[in-house]
Amino acid sequence: MRDTRESRLLLVLLIAIAFALITVDIRGGQESPVDGARQAAAAVFGPVENGVASAVDPIGNAIGAVRDSGERHNRIAALEQENATLKARLGSDDRNGNRLRELDAMLKTAGAGQYGIKGAEVIAIGAAQGFSWTVTIDIGARDGIRRDMTVLNGSGLVGRVTTVGPTTSTVLLANDPDFTVGTRMEKTDELGFATGQGDRPLLVQLLNGKAKVKKGDRLVTFGSQADKPFVPGVPVGEVVRVDPAGGGLTRNVYVRPYVGFTKLDIVGVVVQAPRSDPRDMVLPQKPKPAPTVTVTVTPPPPDGQKPDGQTADGQRKPADQQKPDGQTAADQQKPADQQKPADQQKPADQQADPNQQPQDQGDTTP
Repeated sequence: MRDTRESRLLLVLLIAIAFALITVDIRGGQESPVDGARQAAAAVFGPVENGVASAVDPIGNAIGAVRDSGERHNRIAALEQENATLKARLGSDDRNGNRLRELDAMLKTAGAGQYGIKGAEVIAIGAAQGFSWTVTIDIGARDGIRRDMTVLNGSGLVGRVTTVGPTTSTVLLANDPDFTVGTRMEKTDELGFATGQGDRPLLVQLLNGKAKVKKGDRLVTFGSQADKPFVPGVPVGEVVRVDPAGGGLTRNVYVRPYVGFTKLDIVGVVVQAPRSDPRDMVLPQKPKPAPTVTVTVTPPPPDGQKPDGQTADGQRKPADQQKPDGQTAADQQKPADQQKPADQQKPADQQADPNQQPQDQGDTTP
């Protein structure tokens, strides 16, 4: 159909008629005058619609599946988020339990030494001072922290406060090469100075070059004047190696610190020193050695010899089958009243021959 003026007029007329029918149908409601025509059209075009629907049903299912897959994806994402939240909560519970144990150990250490402490959490490792062994804690001047205060945890000496800010502080760890603390040995009271060596044991120079020291001996802090920077009695570590005495004025020993400097979490800053030196009271109790088990092995008898009461195959006879000393196998078989006592048994040379006549007998015939 060519685009002419008549075709345009026809198209406009058809559109006007369509709008008029729609208006009449809407106003008529259930009694619409075009309802009969609608039913007739449904009867004609209904089968065609069903056929077309059947033909395009897989496509519709695919579209619905895609739509449903989006909903399932959202559900899976929500479940994954919930699972991650539960895992985080479980991990948080484990971490809180570990921190609770650290806090409990630190409070016991502070109680044993009568130290007044303020708890803190390590929030950063390695401050801006360079490559030194330091940590940052979450308390500062507003919490009463001052420079040169002792820092400890449940295991022992952590370090000392070097820099204080309003809400944070920097702690120089005891294994830093610039760290030095006076020490005293348990029981012997030998004095020395411990210096950090990074991830190696602490180097302790004992003032007595002839001091008797052995592996396993323990050390605590000696304390400083006015208790700054160190309070006395804080556990330092345990001797792991002793250099031979060379006749010098000092003697070197190597000490493994009690504190693990790579896994610090909860620490305490000593804000009040003890009234008296706790000496060795803060050191943990030494574990008791396990009892030695002694096993006694009885050697077997020599070949060919059997212990009393045993048969040839090694089985032990019952008690009622064992023969007492002085009895033969034949005596064992006789009744008890027919067995001769030992004093009535004659030697072989004194037993009488029934065919032998007495030598001292004379003629008895009258």
